[in-house]
Amino acid sequence: MKRLSFNPLSSLLSSARRLAVGAGLALASTAALAAWPERPVTIIMGFPAGSGVDVIARGIQGPLEKELGVPVIIDYRSGAGGNLASSAVARATPDGYTLLLGTAATHGINPAIYKDLPFDVEADFTPIATLVDVSNVLTINPNVIDVNSVEEFIAEVKANPDKYYFASTGVGTGTQLAFEEFNARAGLKMVHVPYKGGPEALQSVVKGETCCIFNQVQTVLGQHKAGTVRLLGVSTAKRVDVVKDVPTIAEKAIPGFDSYIWFGIFGPKGMEPELTQRINAAINKALQEPSVAERFVATGNAIRLSTPEEFSGLVKENREKWAKVVQDAGLTPQ
Repeated sequence: MKRLSFNPLSSLLSSARRLAVGAGLALASTAALAAWPERPVTIIMGFPAGSGVDVIARGIQGPLEKELGVPVIIDYRSGAGGNLASSAVARATPDGYTLLLGTAATHGINPAIYKDLPFDVEADFTPIATLVDVSNVLTINPNVIDVNSVEEFIAEVKANPDKYYFASTGVGTGTQLAFEEFNARAGLKMVHVPYKGGPEALQSVVKGETCCIFNQVQTVLGQHKAGTVRLLGVSTAKRVDVVKDVPTIAEKAIPGFDSYIWFGIFGPKGMEPELTQRINAAINKALQEPSVAERFVATGNAIRLSTPEEFSGLVKENREKWAKVVQDAGLTPQ
């Protein structure tokens, strides 16, 4: 049998080399962190230009460029409910140059709707900062269902189960689940009609093909001002400034009702905590620019400042909430 010899000097040199390599990598990482950002930062989003998510992205882009001192590029990769964009960021290098504009849909609803996601919405991302909370509003065509309050709406639909059709932007989307949550809390039975997107769904209400929709305030403002639809109640616990005359659903109809969509910025997993904090601070400062607040409030959005830890808790809480809504609605994961 051949004996293996042990050379203490060789082992010592090998350990020294490993330590030197480790120290070199640490120094390189520290230098890269100190220099960040030294080139453009890209925010990938899984929704098309002109969408409600894009309004938020464009609203924060300029102020964030001012804070960072480099260009901020919006990269549109729409498709699969935002999963294509999420997948791209989950695989990206965690160096702060590739970020994701995620939503309650991408990180709360999608895990319950899609059974084979190529990423984990909690384990594969670094939550950095929230941007805004977005209220949905119960929007009706009064020619189809002539009521003037959420209480009247509930009474009419409850008296006529399965008579009324509600629109959504697609199966498993936030607009469907907002209505499913509302129906479950109010004890209503309605027929769901999914459409290919937001414009088609809202137009179905305007044309009278469906009676109603739960949609973002900013999406229905135009039709509301034109008088083609009626807004009955906002889904958040507080009223929305841009439609102050519209009560909350919780005020008289369903006590405690509080449902909203949030938008926020994520990075890939494995980001250095110091880098995460730096990006968080830049985003929070950008959100406090008067022009940003004015623009977002005017479109029915409420700015939400947060720490990365608070954002992480929100993601976990929303994932659990929407999983229950999907289950209660009897939806089968795709």
